[in-house]
Amino acid sequence: MASPELSPSPPVVELTLRPRRVLLGVFLACVGAEIAFFLLDWHVNYGRLFDLGPMRNMLNTTREDGLASWFGVTQTAFVALTLWLVVVTVRARDRTRWAGLGWMVVALIFSYMAFDDGAEFHERLGSTFKLFQQRASEAAAEPTAGSRLLELFPSYPWQVLFLPFFGAAGLFMLAFLWRRLQTRRARGLLLAGIGCFVVAVGIDFVEGLDEDHTLNVNRMIAELPGVEDYAYERFDRDGYEAVRHFGKSLEETTEMFGMTLLWVAFLGHWMHIGGNLRVRCAVDP
Repeated sequence: MASPELSPSPPVVELTLRPRRVLLGVFLACVGAEIAFFLLDWHVNYGRLFDLGPMRNMLNTTREDGLASWFGVTQTAFVALTLWLVVVTVRARDRTRWAGLGWMVVALIFSYMAFDDGAEFHERLGSTFKLFQQRASEAAAEPTAGSRLLELFPSYPWQVLFLPFFGAAGLFMLAFLWRRLQTRRARGLLLAGIGCFVVAVGIDFVEGLDEDHTLNVNRMIAELPGVEDYAYERFDRDGYEAVRHFGKSLEETTEMFGMTLLWVAFLGHWMHIGGNLRVRCAVDP
């Protein structure tokens, strides 16, 4: 029996990636899934194509335990994984230290986003902050600074805590990635992707407003001629309730589409800088 030291080396396995095919496949698969989720929510869930509660809940785009939510979390995790591949590749090619550090920060941001989407971290922390301020105000018999801030802010509590962080992260990514993504297509995808996130946050802000708030666009849409009648006829729901639901569905879809655009940009960049990249598993001594 031959000793391990004399065993022949395993054959080299080479995987060839064709960037155009890979990027087009990723884009079409993700966009197709996102459109399908929205339409299934419209026709099957809200339109009650069939009245099976568990199935309708699974196809409800606005539920955190639905199929669309699973897809969004998984997609964000793959984007984070792609960014870590970029980090490893940049460091392996002896690029500047600051470039590797910048890519690591971006990878950490998207790793956090995957965790946040899966654990509903920002929503839970926002609700906890609101409850804590209410109890502190009751104990002190007067409003705290935090409770006053929440009274002034008309939408969800989490936005008070996290919007500064998300805004700073977005500005950093825009400034750093604009220098690193050197093609027009990649930069266009970057701008469009970040723009989708901004739109999604705006929709979420409107969703958290009181129905009678002057900035509540959902109420304005619900009051348009024919909307109330269509909502009752098609969904057997109140017009405002239907508009608010599909506003949230549109928010989730816009966020997933933005993530798709950024994934295509990052994946294309990795395949560009990777070139003839080889991965070898070294034997431990």
